[in-house]
Amino acid sequence: MATNTLRTRLVMLGVFVGAILALSLSVAFSWGGGVAGGGKVEESAEAKAAFHAAPGTCLNWVQPDVSDIHTVPCAQPHLYEVTGVVNIGDKYPAGVPEPGVDEWRDMAMARCTDGAQSYLGKQLDPYGKFTVSALRPGTSEWSDGDRDMRCVLQWAAPGGALQPVTGNAAAQSQAPIWDPGTCLALANKTVGNPIDCTQPHSYEIVATVDLKDHFKDDYPSQKDQAAWLDTECNHDVQGYAGGVDLSEQKLILTWDLREQESWDAGSTLVNCKVGATLPDKSGLAPITGSIRQQAQDAPPAGGQQPVQSSQPGG
Repeated sequence: MATNTLRTRLVMLGVFVGAILALSLSVAFSWGGGVAGGGKVEESAEAKAAFHAAPGTCLNWVQPDVSDIHTVPCAQPHLYEVTGVVNIGDKYPAGVPEPGVDEWRDMAMARCTDGAQSYLGKQLDPYGKFTVSALRPGTSEWSDGDRDMRCVLQWAAPGGALQPVTGNAAAQSQAPIWDPGTCLALANKTVGNPIDCTQPHSYEIVATVDLKDHFKDDYPSQKDQAAWLDTECNHDVQGYAGGVDLSEQKLILTWDLREQESWDAGSTLVNCKVGATLPDKSGLAPITGSIRQQAQDAPPAGGQQPVQSSQPGG
């Protein structure tokens, strides 16, 4: 029995390592098909408005099948921001079958990226948090000749989960940073989606630093970035969780580095973060518990309360 839902209207794609696989697996989606149980999804007035939204509109939903998709003020948390409407009738005129998933994904990337940069008024950071996606016409709309694809910006975590954005994309940094206290899951020895710090995770974010605070003019080499961040992040981790001896807990302090393209797009913010590596250096090891909590629990004088680590041989 068919299981199409409203999500078939979304054309999702990722442009960074980690999101590509997860997004490709979640792409699917076409409007108005049958659903499990034999029913048919009905398009609500709110959904109709969302799927025909004008550029500058922000959209949000909570339900996994996107049945509650609706427009919201961009000042409120949202998952999509519409950047433009592209007609693809030149390539797919009347009577031509609708594209497959891969074709939709290719078209969204090819025809939405330039428009997104125009919408932002600056370069789209190829390593930043915002990626291009799209809303496509539904099956019945396609049959009626609708060839408008709505381009959107989204923020997908490294594991592919869409993250809420508050405020217009053009008015904020594209740097892929997380609030201090955020933990990111461990997925196949690398970084996944945000997760509760009580669960095994790859990194705990301890601080956000602006490279512009030190490098006022031209793009700093990654060697120079690392040299400055070594001092800055070591200072900040003590402010975040003073009293925890990272080396004793077999943890490492590390940080983000920015590419020239990111710097040119204004992405100068970076995260300082704590993680652990596997003994064979083949990837990240899982850590359980926050170093901040461990610091609070540590006795005022004496041994440290260890952060629980499940790294092999740790």
